[in-house]
Amino acid sequence: MAGSEAAWQAARTGVPVVLHEMRPHVGTFAHQTGHLAEMVCSNSFRSDDSEQNAVGLLHWELRQAGGLIMQMADRHRLPAGSALAVDREPFAADVTAALQAHPLVTISTEEVTALPANHPAIIATGPLTSGALADAIVQTTGHDNLAFFDAIAPIVYADTIDLSRAWMQSRYDKGETEAERTAYINCPMDRNQYEAFIDALLASDKIGFKPGEADSAPDPTPFFDGCLPIEVVAARGRDTLRHGPMKPVGLTNPHQPDVKPHAVVQLRRDNALGTLFNIVGFQTKMKYAAQARVFRMIPGLQDAKFARLGGIHRNTFINAPALLDDRMRLRGQPHLRFAGQITGVEGYVESAAMGMVAGRMAAAELRGEVLPPIPQVTATGALFHHITGGAEGETFQPMNVNFGLFPPIKGLKPGRRGRKDRYKAYTDRAKLAWRGWLSTSALDTT
Repeated sequence: MAGSEAAWQAARTGVPVVLHEMRPHVGTFAHQTGHLAEMVCSNSFRSDDSEQNAVGLLHWELRQAGGLIMQMADRHRLPAGSALAVDREPFAADVTAALQAHPLVTISTEEVTALPANHPAIIATGPLTSGALADAIVQTTGHDNLAFFDAIAPIVYADTIDLSRAWMQSRYDKGETEAERTAYINCPMDRNQYEAFIDALLASDKIGFKPGEADSAPDPTPFFDGCLPIEVVAARGRDTLRHGPMKPVGLTNPHQPDVKPHAVVQLRRDNALGTLFNIVGFQTKMKYAAQARVFRMIPGLQDAKFARLGGIHRNTFINAPALLDDRMRLRGQPHLRFAGQITGVEGYVESAAMGMVAGRMAAAELRGEVLPPIPQVTATGALFHHITGGAEGETFQPMNVNFGLFPPIKGLKPGRRGRKDRYKAYTDRAKLAWRGWLSTSALDTT
């Protein structure tokens, strides 16, 4: 996401770009194609509400900036209530096609194993940086890479879901169209079914770790809290899942409208045809056989067939607050910029936003220009400030965009009752500042 967006933004200003992508010649655990911007963890860009949600505001800012990722996400949008879900394969194919068609972009498909010594470059290798390049980054920065494990959720064939037990409904019936309101399939559990599921989940066989990477290691590699394996969440308390991805609120089971489920498993449409559904929040590190057995305990999934089972991979990120300056450049080697998930932002849209900033800053520098500072009151600026000095380097961890990164607005009502007004005030302020920044930092685009 970050590399594609950075290349697009720089090329639009007239700066030639070489975009390096090692796939398909060198694969990864999670990717299945050679397309740029392939989505692997989910097909969702999360909430598209630009008035009440920080990531929805980030969507809006990227659209205003002419972002390629959002342009293609909108083109391949799937019904998903108030969320922005994407048909992942045609999305990635069109991102790739757009960059291939740009006269100033050259795509090179080989593995990069070293950092360039002197020419300007943006390092946007994402969460699955190849081993050789990761070693080169460590040698160059003088810091050990920080790392965490990230897990991906399984995908189920829709025609194997039993709709005599499950039903289609978006939580709180969100969405303007019938397709949006039925973009989710819900599988209810009573108390006994839920308790048996938790027991099986906790007792299941898990994927082993390499030496030094296990949970019990002296210096364990932490999970990112926003993408915890479901069994890790369950281990924190038997009811934790009922208050997380399996919460039973905002839903009515038409098969038993007078019975409130104890818990509900949601599946979200994963492609435009509606033939694949992603089990929401069910990223896992269980072994494949255990996954099939445990997930088929879910009512409605007893005969489920899986297009993809869950998995686990190692994500790496640099200590960005300690290493990057206020232009996303590596301190001491300003010809190198970092962008995207390797900088410690988490999420597709967050990665694209940092790619957008890095691409514009690199292009401006090559043209002898300097972009004005990004207002911290914007979603892009709040995230940018977090990774370039706003966070504590000693405790730095990956972060999604959220209103907690924004400078507070004085005089707003505190607590839950004032939250709606507070978020609207944040987004109104951000939109005004973002329009101003774009108007004063506009580069001639082609």
